[in-house]
This record gives sequence, structure tokens and C-alpha cells, in this order.
Amino acid sequence: MDTWNPKARPFILRRQTSVFFMSKHYWRQVPGKRVLSRICQLVLLIILMVTVVINVLFILDTSRKLQQESAESDDPGGISGAEKRYNSLRLQESLPKTLTIEVVSSQSKVSVSVDGATILEDAEDNKGRGIHVLVLNQATGSVMAQRMFDTYSPHEDEAMSLFLNMVSDGRIIIFTIKDEGTFQMKQPARDLMKRLGSKKSHGIGWRDMWAMVTQKGGKIFGESYSKSPEFNSWGAPVLLRVEVPLVPVEDSECDWSDTEENQRRRAFCNHIEGYGSVCSCTDPAPLTFSPERLPNNQVYDVPVAIIASNRPHYLYRMLRSLLSAQGANPEMVTVFIDGYFEVSVDSPVIYLLFQHTPIGLKNARISQHYKASLTASFNLFPDAKYAIIIEEDLDVSPDFFSYFSQTLRILDEDETVYCVSAWNDQGYEHTSEDPSLLYRVETMPGLGWILKRSLYKEELESRWPTPEKLWDWDMWMRLPDIRKGRECVVPDVSRTYHFGSSGLNMNSYFQDVYFKKHAFNTQPSIKMNDINSVKKDNYEAQIEELLRKAVVLDHSKSPCEENFVPDTKGGIYVMFIKMSSPRDFTTWLQVAKCFKIWDLDARGYHKSMWRMFMKGNQLLVVGVPNSSYSVFKPSQVTPIYLESHKIDKNRIR
Repeated sequence: MDTWNPKARPFILRRQTSVFFMSKHYWRQVPGKRVLSRICQLVLLIILMVTVVINVLFILDTSRKLQQESAESDDPGGISGAEKRYNSLRLQESLPKTLTIEVVSSQSKVSVSVDGATILEDAEDNKGRGIHVLVLNQATGSVMAQRMFDTYSPHEDEAMSLFLNMVSDGRIIIFTIKDEGTFQMKQPARDLMKRLGSKKSHGIGWRDMWAMVTQKGGKIFGESYSKSPEFNSWGAPVLLRVEVPLVPVEDSECDWSDTEENQRRRAFCNHIEGYGSVCSCTDPAPLTFSPERLPNNQVYDVPVAIIASNRPHYLYRMLRSLLSAQGANPEMVTVFIDGYFEVSVDSPVIYLLFQHTPIGLKNARISQHYKASLTASFNLFPDAKYAIIIEEDLDVSPDFFSYFSQTLRILDEDETVYCVSAWNDQGYEHTSEDPSLLYRVETMPGLGWILKRSLYKEELESRWPTPEKLWDWDMWMRLPDIRKGRECVVPDVSRTYHFGSSGLNMNSYFQDVYFKKHAFNTQPSIKMNDINSVKKDNYEAQIEELLRKAVVLDHSKSPCEENFVPDTKGGIYVMFIKMSSPRDFTTWLQVAKCFKIWDLDARGYHKSMWRMFMKGNQLLVVGVPNSSYSVFKPSQVTPIYLESHKIDKNRIR
């Protein structure tokens, strides 16, 4: 028998705990985070099982359908599954499609969205004022052109009208105003808007908001307008929402013959707009050119570098005039684009094109673009001794290449010649007359010029302004330590014409005042006067001879008076102005204002002497006492002095 322990606790029979009770008790003991973790695991397990079941059912269903299609394809009288799918796609393509277009017009923002995708938005402060125009393809809805016209400024309404007239019939055109868009919108532009379907074009006024979606030559889809309540306020923001039906692709294309040229034309015209006759269905402009041959062409193998940016309509216009000029060699023409722009690249008349990543900002960017283009030109054509440089916003004369062919030799025969340019800074319609006459000038004109490889490689390339310097490349080339006393040869009548009204340093006002009335030779086959006459010593003798023959004008009169230069023809006149030092252009700039020629800085002079035509007479303006030609001033004549007036820089913005 076991020993009894009187201190032992009595034995008590315990009840068996139920499973339910144990579970409750267990969960009470488990922390909250572990409970949540277990629940998530259970949910994921259920989802996984459901996914597996769905996939199995899908595989079984797909297998059954494939077996049915296989059985149908064995039936020779039946229609194959592929044909059924093709017919289904054709049915979908034939169904009517529409675009949902939303347009916003307001004081501070414009935007355009198509089917919810924003294709235009301009909310930047102090920029984008005027009428924004978008052109869409009526079959695909793709953007074919985008322009902004600052119709607050002069002549922008004319540019807008020109662009709209170049758009093909059938295209969808979207208009929207930001800030102000009617101050300079004259009646012809308003009439054009009316012909496009606008009911509000004649009533849109100062700071009104307006948006319109229309089809050229077709119907208007919608127009919305908000009037400004008072002069110092803007109209309320406008939101226009329209549905635009698309047309079949074949209805949006021209029926051109299937030639290599028209294949290029079709590829271009199907996604780019605003090129007028290039995309005409009835009378398309040529894309290939056969310029007249130039006898004894000295520049046939000289590379032509076209300095371009993102202004494709400018580039096309320039290329047409260049490639149509007598003596043009398309194989030597290269377009250099500052950046990567699809529209510029797609120009149908470009033969060789290079793009590069922009370097620098503003004027520095332009300067680096020139350097990269010049370096590439001479690298592409390692045997070339010269290069012709021309910008994308210039027309060229019919004798552009003839002019350079005749003057090229002066670069080799006279070491005092810096360049030969096609542009005369002082050559306006009322100040130039003889297309066969040449001048020497100390300033570098640019705007179509020819450069020697040796000058660029041995002097300019290594000293070219670096990207951090916001310098104009042409102003840099005019610096005394760069030019080194050399001069450029220019014609009396320019061989290029500046038509561009938009750019970093350009607007419509600037173009109208300083470039629109520039003289431009339109005659073919002009034979230049004796080329040897512009060699240094010969030119000095020529100028001195002119001064000996010249009649001194009445210096008691103001140059601003209409009768300052007599109404004669074929005479030679001279006037003397005060010029105390090489940089004293005070009086000259005032005289330039009177003559209505370039007056923002001094250009086109030779030894402090300017030469031009006035009223059909040759006129020489001599700066006294700085010019060496001051010795020709009669002792009794007092040089004309005009005080300077501060130039309002706002007028060129």
C-alpha cells in the first residue's frame, strides 16, 4: 500500500472541454495581428483556387471552339474562320466613327483634347497670345498641323489667312483664342472665317473668347463665344464640345498616279498640312526640280548648308526657290536641323538631312547650331574649298548661283576679302538700283554667303563662341580681332529675300519695318560688273573717282526733308556727317531713320562711308573726320550733326 500524504491536494475530476470552447479560448489568446494574417492567407487561398478553376474552364472552352473551326474548314463549301474574322474586321471598319473634341478658350489657357487625349495645351504666362489653329486628318483624326498667330500684332491675320488657304479641303480645323486675338484681325481674315462657317467672326472683339471646330469646304461642327463685359476684362472661359464623324481613308486621299514622286507626295500629304499646291489633287506642284544649267558654273560642286529649325513651311518655300535657281546642284544641298522635329524631316524635297541635339540657350543655341553645321559641311565634303551658307527663311534669286559663280574667285585673289554675301544691309527698294554693281563693306552681312574652308578651319572654328556665351554668331564675326581688317563683298541689289516673320529675334512688326521692302533681284543671268573693281586698290580708286565727281548736297537742309536729294536721275551726290571716332554712329543712325533704312546699328559701311542710291542717283555719306575720305569735304561745308533719340526696344518685340 502506498504511503499516504496528508498534505496532498484532493483529486477533482475535470470536465472535458468542448472543441468550440477551446477555439474561443484559443482565439482570445492569439494577438490581433496574427488573426489578420491568418484571414489574408485564407482569402488568397480561395482566390487562387477560383483562378485555377476559371483557367481550366477557359482552356476547355477554347479547345472546343478550335475543334469546331477545324471541322468547318474541312467543309469545302463553308467559310473559313480566318475569312469570318476578316469580314468581322471589315464590318468594324465600315461602322461610322466619331471624334469627341473639346476646346477651351480663356484669358490664361487654351487646350484641345480629342477622345480625352490632350493634343494642345498652352497655359504659360505671357506667351501664346492670339489664335491657335489645329488641323486634323478627317479620316484618322491625327494632328496634321499646329500654328499660333498673334493676331494682336500687325500682319499676323494675313499669315493666318495664307496658312488657311494652303490647307486642303476636307480637313478638320480647330480655332481657339488665348488672351486676345482680334486687335489686328482685319476684315479679309474675318471674311475667311465666315466662309469657313463662323457665325461670330464679324462680332469677335477685344478680349472676347472664341472657339470653333469646322471642316474646310464642309460643315461647321460647333462654335462658342464669350463677350468681354468691359475694356479691362476678358470674356468668360469658353468650353466647346463637339462630335466629329470620320470619313473613310480613301475619301481623304487624292487620286494621284502611282509614281515614285507621288508616293513621296502621298506619304507627306497624308500626315502634314499647310503646303498648298504640294498636296493639290488637281494640279500638284512638282517635288523634283530640273534647274537650268549654268555655263561655266564655278560653284556646282560647292556644298550648300541650309541652317534650319522647326519651321517646315519656311524650309519648303526656301528649298523650292533654291532648287529652282539656275545652276543648282541638289546633291550638294544639305539641311541641318537644330533639334529633332518630324515635320521638318518629312519635307518632300529634302535630299540630305542632318539633325543634332541643341546646345546652349537662345542666341548661344543658334551660334552652336551654325558651328555644328559648318563643321559637318566641310567634313561631309572633304575636298570642298568653300561652302555656301543660307538660312531657311530666305528666298533666293534666279541668279543666286550665277552671282556666287562670278564672284567666287575674289576670295582667292584678294586676301583682304573676308566673305562674299548675297545680302546688302542697306539695299532697300528706294536705296538700290543696279543688280550688276558690287560694294565692299566692313560688316559681315550673312543671309546667304560663301565661306572659305581655310578661314573656317584655321581661324574661326577653334575660336567660335562657347555655349555659355549668349552671343550672336554674326556679331562675333564682325569683331575687329576676328575680322582683322578684312571686308565682305556684297551686291547693290540683294540676291536673297528675308520672308520669315517668326523666330527667336524676329516678329511680324520687325519683318514689316526692316525686311519687307528690301530690294530683291528677280532677273536671271545678270552679268556682274568688272569683278576686279572690288579688289582693294581698285575699289579705293573707284570711290575716290566718285567723290571727285560728286555734287555736295545742301547741308543747310535736314536729311529728313523730301527734297534733300534732288529729283534727278543718274547723278552722283555726297553728304558729310559728323563722326568723331570709328564707333561714333550717332548722326548716321539718325540719317538712317530719315532714309528709312536699317537704323538699329551701323552696318554696310566702308572706311566710315556709306554708299547707296537715292531717287535714281548715287549717294555717298562720309563720316567726318573719322573717314579717310574726309579730305574731299569742301572747307566751307559743316558736317551734318543730328542728336540721337533713344530707340524704344519694345517696338521690335
